[in-house]
Parts: sequence; C-alpha cells; structure tokens
Amino acid sequence: MPSHIAFLGASTGVGLSALKHSLEAGRQCVALCREPKKLDSLEAHNLKIVKGNAHDLDVVSQLIVAPDGTFVDEIITTIGGKFSTSKMGIDQPKVCEIGMDTLITAIASLRKKGVSGAPHIIACSSTGVSKFGRDLPLLMVPLYLALKGPHADKVKMEEKLVASGEKFTVIRASLLTDGESEKAIRVGIEDPKTGFESKAIGYTISREDAGKWVARNLVQDMDAAYLNKMVVITY
Repeated sequence: MPSHIAFLGASTGVGLSALKHSLEAGRQCVALCREPKKLDSLEAHNLKIVKGNAHDLDVVSQLIVAPDGTFVDEIITTIGGKFSTSKMGIDQPKVCEIGMDTLITAIASLRKKGVSGAPHIIACSSTGVSKFGRDLPLLMVPLYLALKGPHADKVKMEEKLVASGEKFTVIRASLLTDGESEKAIRVGIEDPKTGFESKAIGYTISREDAGKWVARNLVQDMDAAYLNKMVVITY
C-alpha cells in the first residue's frame, strides 16, 4: 500500500481533491506548489509543501525522493496551463509535455545516483485524445476540436510517459465541472498498444469527484486493472 505520494499541480482542481482525500486516508504527501498559500487551508500533519515549479529539474528531483532515500511510491501530476485571452489559448502551450520531460529526466538521473524504487506515475489527461476512436459523446466533438492545442500537449505528455517504461496510469477525465458529490462514476480502460478494453462515454465529471476517484482507486486501494492503462472517468 503506497505511503509516500508526491503531487505536482495540486493547488487547484483534480489535484487538490486527490491530495485532500489522500491526506484524509493517512498517506504521507508532499506537494509542489508555486504559491504555497493556496494550500494553507489543509493544515495536515502528513503534508509537506515545497515551493517551486514543475519544470524545475532540481526541485522535482527533491520532491520525488522519500525520507528513506528511495523513490516515493506514487507521483500524481495534474499540471496544466491557464487560458489566456490575449493568446486565445493556453498560456503555456507545452506545459504538460515539458512537465513530463522534467519528471522522467529526474527519475532517470536519480536512478543513476543509486536511488531505488519504481514510482507509479498518475497523470491527468483528457478525453478526446485517443488514437483508437471516439471516447466522448458525438455532440461534444466540435467543442473538443476547438481544444486542439491543449489536447496536443496532453498527447505528447502521454506518449512520453508510456515510452519511459515507468509504471503509470493516465486519467482521461471527461469535461470538468465543479462540485463534490457521490454520483456514480463510470470507467473505461484503454491499452496504449491494443486499444479499448472497455468504454465509458459521458459528458462531464467534477474536478472534486475526479480527484476523489483517483485517491480511492489508485492510492487507497490500487486496482491492478488500471496499471499501465489509459483510464476514462465520467458520470
């Protein structure tokens, strides 16, 4: 059972929810945050907050090593860009790709220095990026076509993670909304080499419920069916 978890991008949204529920489950968590004050409300004894950027190799390298000198058990990355009206797009077009490059480089470098372990990397992506077919409602296709730039970044992130050879789970959440609930969440699984194993096509899922699902199914009680797979979660 994982005991040490590193979070990248947990100051808001899915990442914040996953962090909150992981802390409640008693896991030892360390979170990288550009503005640590955003996590002040958590005030958990099992949380360490590190100020920094997910593109900073030195900071990420420190983040993913547990107190005993081995790799943390899990790394959850939910980093992403913000919409810029001046650019009419994401402020950092390659934020996810660069973030994954940094993480994989950090792991490889630390291994050469003798750090042991095999962290399970959980990366938050999006529906609408599968190369095996449609995984979202037909009515939502036009909207997702307008998100071509951010989705291209997610694809690059996924490709780099799969190619790394590290243990992984990619979470492809449907359109994100707000509000925690106990709604039933449907799950679809895709193998990166062979395609769909099961489908779950839906319109939305809230950030809070998506993060709670990650904490419950990939942290508290890891299901082997999700290992090295792309996992769609939706209502």
